[in-house]
Amino acid sequence: MILASLEKWLQRDVKPHVLRLEHADEYPKDMADQMAEMGLFGATIPAEYGGLGLNATTYAKVVEKIAGTWMSLSGIINSHLIMAACVMRQGTEAQKEYWLPKFASGELRGGLALTEPDAGTDLQAIHTKAERTGDDYIVNGSKTWITNGIQGHCFALLVKTDTQTEPRHKGMSMFIAEKGEGLTVSRKLEKLGYKGIDSAELAFKDYRIPADRLIGGVEGKGMQAALGGLELGRINIAARGCGLAQAALDDSVTYAQTRKTFGKTIGQHQAIQLKLGEMATRLQAAKLLTYDAARAYDAGERCDMEAGMAKYFASEAAVENSLEAMRIHGGYGYSKEYHVERYFRDAPLMCIGEGTNEIQRMIIAKQLMARNPV
Repeated sequence: MILASLEKWLQRDVKPHVLRLEHADEYPKDMADQMAEMGLFGATIPAEYGGLGLNATTYAKVVEKIAGTWMSLSGIINSHLIMAACVMRQGTEAQKEYWLPKFASGELRGGLALTEPDAGTDLQAIHTKAERTGDDYIVNGSKTWITNGIQGHCFALLVKTDTQTEPRHKGMSMFIAEKGEGLTVSRKLEKLGYKGIDSAELAFKDYRIPADRLIGGVEGKGMQAALGGLELGRINIAARGCGLAQAALDDSVTYAQTRKTFGKTIGQHQAIQLKLGEMATRLQAAKLLTYDAARAYDAGERCDMEAGMAKYFASEAAVENSLEAMRIHGGYGYSKEYHVERYFRDAPLMCIGEGTNEIQRMIIAKQLMARNPV
């Protein structure tokens, strides 16, 4: 029922407006509000806290459908739900009772504030610090590439609370940081693709945050919270890759049956058939890997290897399918009047976001050896 309602909304209220919003790089406020009304900001938050309580497998299918229409919309809820997952997995009962209902309703919307100008893949290299002062912490530093940075209200903020301890991750903590005095949006980041959704730099200058906003109530667990949230994030990226790869295939199949050359549709030419066959097979493999990772997440198993495999393969499938779609469409694939050029611009982001694909392959290899010791 959720998927059917979602499909109807996407076709009626989203698809007709995508090209206009995309080319204007305009935030889809009405669509975000409609997603809140549908409960999507609480998609994976348990029903006891006002969420839909969807498992990761169903959530992946939701993301897949949204991304197949406009990938930017899926990013609005993804970053928000990773923030919620940090509270769900690591937060105290009091934190869950206070924050999760507000996240589920969309009253408070936000994202994940991990990356810094000099620290992305190596999160332990972050410089943003939080120092305890009485019942508060004082935060100084900056974050970049923060999804929902402009439109969001709060963020799961990763900081250093101890810069001397070793290993470095033991000195990292995570807070729920609401916008307020001392937290400013320093600039909006312009991007190749992924338009509409806001990506921003955040600056923290003597930003005061109450100690009860420390997720879990104990310092030193920030890295655990971040990595736990990123498992869901990587499943989301994989699902986005599937959605975009599906859209590229669907458009190509339609175009191949209408465009004619040399007296017949191009779909009757062997060269095009080979491309379509590869695109369809690549997509199906990506879906199976994504659902496998989602099942592991739902079972409560450690799934960094499965999520890494899914994220890596599905994002590369999106890139390859988008390029093949452009080739099949020829000159029209390069035109802004069609969606194909947008797929081509959006797809590479997924090879970078939530951990680069190079890092994913390293994670896969390390887990493979850890699970199969000699």
